[in-house]
Amino acid sequence: MRGPLLVAGVLLLSGCAHMWAYDSEQAWVDLSTNRDNRLFAYKVDDKPVDDWEYFQVTPGRHELVARVLFKVDGSNVGSSSSALSRRCEVKLVYADFAKGERYRLEAGNTGFRAWAKLYDEHNQELARAKEGRCG
Repeated sequence: MRGPLLVAGVLLLSGCAHMWAYDSEQAWVDLSTNRDNRLFAYKVDDKPVDDWEYFQVTPGRHELVARVLFKVDGSNVGSSSSALSRRCEVKLVYADFAKGERYRLEAGNTGFRAWAKLYDEHNQELARAKEGRCG
């Protein structure tokens, strides 16, 4: 009985590893979200991103566009208003992506304004995004 379970487990893990194949010649960018907001990759260098939660880029300069979804508390809208859902694009340009390095794009909001920051593996802030269109 253990044999088939072991084989199934190995196949499952190898399938998952294939889904997130790490290319050491590229830089890896994770998108960080929390319960108050959602962050989705949208474009890299004007090309659509295949996976909204992470992506890889070649070393060098890249322009990243992501979408931040969040709610603005009703007290910021009006005295008897309910929370307002917002969706904003943020654009980040970073010139020094390095091969084999991991990065984290983190986003949030202050009132009606969205923000995003790029961090390296050591939690050092590398760049800040500019807010684009919101709706």
